[in-house]
Amino acid sequence: MSASYELRGQVAVITLNNPPVNGLGYETRKGITDGLNRAEDDPQVQAIVITGAGKAFSGGADIREFGSPKALQEPNLLSVIKAVEDCSKPVVAAVHSVCMGGGLELALGCHYRVAAKGTQVALPEVKIGLIPGAGGTQRLPRVIGVEPALNLIVSGDPVKAELLAAIPGQRLFDQVVDGDVLEAAIAFANEVAGQRPLPLVRHLKAEHPNPDGYFQFARNTVRAVAKNFPAPVKCVDAVEAAVKRRFDDGLAFEREQFIALMMTPECKALRHAFFAERAASKIPDVPEDTPVRPIQKVAVIGAGTMGGGISMNFLNAGIPVTILETSQEALDRGIGVMRRNYEAQVKKGKLAQDKYEQRMGLLSTTLSYDDIRDADLVIEAVFEDINVKEQVFRKLDEVMKPGAILATNTSTLDVNRIASFTKRPQDVIGTHFFSPANVMKLLEVVRGEKTAKDVLATVMQLAKKIRKTAVVSGVCDGFIGNRMLEQYSRQAGFLLEEGCTPEQVDKAIERFGFAMGPFRVGDLAGNDVGWYIRKRRYVEKPHMRYSKTADLLCEMGRFGQKTGAGWYDYQPGKRDPIPSPVVLEMIEKHRKELGITPRKISDEEIVGRLVYALVNEGAKILEEGIAMRASDIDMVYLTGYGFPLWRGGPMCYADTVGLFNVVQAMRRFSKNPHDDAQFWEPAPLLARLAAEGGTFN
Repeated sequence: MSASYELRGQVAVITLNNPPVNGLGYETRKGITDGLNRAEDDPQVQAIVITGAGKAFSGGADIREFGSPKALQEPNLLSVIKAVEDCSKPVVAAVHSVCMGGGLELALGCHYRVAAKGTQVALPEVKIGLIPGAGGTQRLPRVIGVEPALNLIVSGDPVKAELLAAIPGQRLFDQVVDGDVLEAAIAFANEVAGQRPLPLVRHLKAEHPNPDGYFQFARNTVRAVAKNFPAPVKCVDAVEAAVKRRFDDGLAFEREQFIALMMTPECKALRHAFFAERAASKIPDVPEDTPVRPIQKVAVIGAGTMGGGISMNFLNAGIPVTILETSQEALDRGIGVMRRNYEAQVKKGKLAQDKYEQRMGLLSTTLSYDDIRDADLVIEAVFEDINVKEQVFRKLDEVMKPGAILATNTSTLDVNRIASFTKRPQDVIGTHFFSPANVMKLLEVVRGEKTAKDVLATVMQLAKKIRKTAVVSGVCDGFIGNRMLEQYSRQAGFLLEEGCTPEQVDKAIERFGFAMGPFRVGDLAGNDVGWYIRKRRYVEKPHMRYSKTADLLCEMGRFGQKTGAGWYDYQPGKRDPIPSPVVLEMIEKHRKELGITPRKISDEEIVGRLVYALVNEGAKILEEGIAMRASDIDMVYLTGYGFPLWRGGPMCYADTVGLFNVVQAMRRFSKNPHDDAQFWEPAPLLARLAAEGGTFN
């Protein structure tokens, strides 16, 4: 049973016990109703307390049941709440630690609620594209007021119990206690044991002095912020129903909206992302109980943009960092940038002054390898050149203590080759941070062929500590993200040659939902970075065709925002892209030299070519075992490359469109004489799945 039953005098205590957060799965729901029936039948029992074991009251629905028949099997959550409400003896919820989603809805169905101070209270369903589905939108406005309830439901963010208890006239909590919440709830249950009638939240009124004006205002505000997500607006509709309809009608309306949202592509994409993030940390051949190496001190080689950003992650997590550079000047410059980053956060009120000082207090700098020899982890963040990396790793091999993890932040180079520069390849791993490293969530963890399992397990655990979403990649040129991006960028270049302007390509993919188009990204990252990689490609992969436009741009010295000119022009101190006549002239001249007559290209074709280029390369990466699962590829693109969250990542999006349709589009693209027909040959995995009517995820 996932709920236990015990007698404490005349009070029956039902304890939810379904770790880690007492999710309300079928067994737990049945345990609650069985406990209620037992208490009803026992003349000794005068009152009932429902609480949660361990570190939560309840985190809500059991996500392991999502989409399975068990999720809807009776007693479902609505039936459990009805059984609580119909109970002839008072039921008191003793909530503590975490009371979220269905857990809060269950508590709202109880006659009374006692909360421990510091309890995190939330209805977070909106974050996976849903609205609360077991009365949350109907009961919460009745106990804390319409406006606070709508704010809580639309944001999905947790609020501490004592803040909610401070709302004037609130009826959510009868008591908020500092000590043992179960003891307090049992004492409270004894007090109210004889009181009748039993209070029900459904009998309270949800009222607002100007409902029509308020809900119109709320709808407009929410629409503007949540333009691509349908759930937030439905939250407004459901709370409005709490004010304007009878309770049971409002409950039926909420359920209807919940079920309709469940079927939307946006909800499916958000649920996919939710599960993908959890799956990414699981590595089939590395058991969860693999012992990890202690990481108490970190060293970072290089104080440039990446080195500084990487260091900040560890300082933020309270881990001491030593940065090594070749000159004092480079150190001073790097530390200056870190200080400015922190000071900007202090100025915005996002970081307390003492926290900033504490973090900088954990930082030390050096010009000598001798000062980092006892670090548990060293991350190399030097120039992206194999010869420079070789010098660093030979030196690290010589000085670092046995058992230290040697990590490289390379974005494209061969991690196995880097490991071969040492006598301890088992300790070498790739940790590919994304720029700006102190902001971006993604960490590509590159597993070399000799990387030890405990090294991999340690880095995956450490990623959680520094609040990164870690995705494991095998070794190949560009790993998961940059290898796919190369094909996307190649298509962007071909589109220019065939008739598009940089602005047209960027606008089309931004309307699709990307944070920025490929040419704006190039200008932000520095076009010289891509140029450097292409020069290497021309030698290593002479058969791979690129548009020459990007090279011509770099030959003009237009490296992007840092030089005030790239694909776009920039005004000093501003980041707004201004279409450049010089660039358009260069593209037209190049087209003439190729003998291409420009044609009108639709947004649909632009998006199809860019996104399906990601999908086809992603399918190859899956087949080669570079990525463990399609959802890992989606995670890389959602957290590192600005792919729209409501589309769930490239592989999830391809599944939504239908792989048959993806392959049909690729067939059309392959007939274009100015494109790379060979690339549009569907990857064998994609071709097979499309033929079988299968999906990646």
